[in-house]
Amino acid sequence: MTLMIPAFVGTPEVNRVYNVDALTLLRAMPDKSVDFIFTDPPYGHNNNNGDLIQNREAALGQTPTAGSNPRPIANDGIEANELFQACLPEYRRILVPGGCCCCCCCGGGGPDPQFARWSLWMDEHLEFKQMVVWDKGKIGMGWHYRRSYETVLVGMRPGAACKWYDESDAVENIIRPGSGIRKIIPMADQHPTEKPVSLAAHFIKLHTRPGEIVLDPFCGGGSTLVAAKILGRAFIGGELDTGFINMARRKVGVAFEAPPLDDLPMFAEMLVS
Repeated sequence: MTLMIPAFVGTPEVNRVYNVDALTLLRAMPDKSVDFIFTDPPYGHNNNNGDLIQNREAALGQTPTAGSNPRPIANDGIEANELFQACLPEYRRILVPGGCCCCCCCGGGGPDPQFARWSLWMDEHLEFKQMVVWDKGKIGMGWHYRRSYETVLVGMRPGAACKWYDESDAVENIIRPGSGIRKIIPMADQHPTEKPVSLAAHFIKLHTRPGEIVLDPFCGGGSTLVAAKILGRAFIGGELDTGFINMARRKVGVAFEAPPLDDLPMFAEMLVS
């Protein structure tokens, strides 16, 4: 399978959401132009294409809606690994020294231990710092060792001290259920792998200051961009799927109605619904 890469010309501007493939967007960006990357790329699992994610409404005992029809994610087949590898040198190039990339990854397990492979690939281009475990607090899908967490891989561009703005010395590599970062069970009107705004906000607050630039080249429904805007950061988003890009633009439009805040209020969670 080949990657889907449409034409794109120009230099991306801040506070914009582009309907474009991630690689094309990244290659259009200048060197050392981004302070932080938070993203949730396709994992290569063909999510929402005839699997349990697609049929979760029925599995939850709810009446299936029109959105229960397959809504496959672009580049979510075997080409996803190729795409992830191709993005890594671009992440290093566009990040400022000390800037971090936080990449959502799947939960642990086989038969394809993706989190392990992606960690090693990330370390070839960025200084691999940590695999953060997001304990979602609820039993998820599966049979043996049912999935109740996801991972976030954290890498840093070398050349300067890590951009880190927590002074408590209490930030763990586990995001626990009491953190308020709640699991989302996406329904028909949401992105199939929707992440809570508060998850992106957790990392944005740790690695950036107000006014700095947050990039999400796989922005999906726009959760990262909403978090960046509410926290007073600039953002750049890219998304290949036209339906999801419209969803992201709508949410960012709502976020622009809210003033930048030092912390993330419940308002942000309302935006993902």
